[in-house]
Amino acid sequence: MFTDIVILAGGFGERLWPASSPQCPKQFMTVSGGVSFLQSSILRALALKPVGKIIIVTRSDLLEPVAMHCCSLLPKLEVSDRKKIKNDLYIIPETAPKQTTAPLILSCCFLDIMFPMEHNILVLTSDHIIAPIEKFISDSEKASEASGCGRFVCYAIPPTGAATGYGYIKTGKAVNKDGTVFKIEQFKEKPDKTTAEQYFASGNYWWNSGMFGFTSSTLKKELCEYQQDISDAFADIPDGSKPLTGYYNGIKYIEQWPEMDNAYDKTPAIAIDKSVAEKTSNAYAVRASFNWDDIGSWDAFEKLFDSNEGKIAEIKSSNCFVYSDVPVALCGVQDLIVVIKNGSALVMKKGAGSMVREAVRQMKENT
Repeated sequence: MFTDIVILAGGFGERLWPASSPQCPKQFMTVSGGVSFLQSSILRALALKPVGKIIIVTRSDLLEPVAMHCCSLLPKLEVSDRKKIKNDLYIIPETAPKQTTAPLILSCCFLDIMFPMEHNILVLTSDHIIAPIEKFISDSEKASEASGCGRFVCYAIPPTGAATGYGYIKTGKAVNKDGTVFKIEQFKEKPDKTTAEQYFASGNYWWNSGMFGFTSSTLKKELCEYQQDISDAFADIPDGSKPLTGYYNGIKYIEQWPEMDNAYDKTPAIAIDKSVAEKTSNAYAVRASFNWDDIGSWDAFEKLFDSNEGKIAEIKSSNCFVYSDVPVALCGVQDLIVVIKNGSALVMKKGAGSMVREAVRQMKENT
């Protein structure tokens, strides 16, 4: 199984505005049982029983809420998992948001310097819904075996429709007996509707989950070949340059690491998909048997609820979803999503979730 888990928790969550904001992005939103998306990711990491560390990489301004969510999860855990959080979880605050490549190579450097060994790492994000956990664990065993052989691995999600909001993976040759692990022929960008329909009809395109598995040495090798500037920036961190760690509300975190700051200053903001996944010839995937959603839109978020959240009145209205802090009356409307949170309101026709990010941009310009 994977020795270490890295959870990416630095996103801004603009597509779930206004419930999600830069100061309190969607990883801190709760759905059921009072557990946040971030806490669900931590529980997922614990379920894999990593022998090494659990690292949460986030923005420096989110250190306090990340630590708070870690602490508030402790009473819900068994003794062994509480000890794991207290002893082996570290928060790494980024000096600046740099998408996903920088935090991943940073995590590798931190693990290699602080805990010298071969690190087989699984990358989770803090905004996924995954179930059942037993199937995720089983698929992760296959992924860890593949990544332990020096492969760059991801999870391929069986598509349930012609979605335009996800990147796609084109399948290649199977490399194990039951055909659940295969070489990736090609990564594809988020398609338009016509292309997505072609992908779905073909039967050999899968959604890219955005979760990756690799050893520390594999990622460093791939970056050296395909993203030399980032490789060089982090190669400048001396082996003996250990960060100063401290505690925030009882949770370990990196308090100071000037060498990391210098590396980040030299590093471009680029996603791991662009820097490595789409370029490497060493990419493989595990066909996921678990259910997955990245909750990247209000259309996806609505599916998590059996009823509206908030006090509402509906008059000659149908098929609407309300998520509000204040009472809402719906009169003569259909197929709407209404969100009123944090002093702002979103009224959206169902299926228009891709427009929210542009709406946020315009709202910023008009204030």
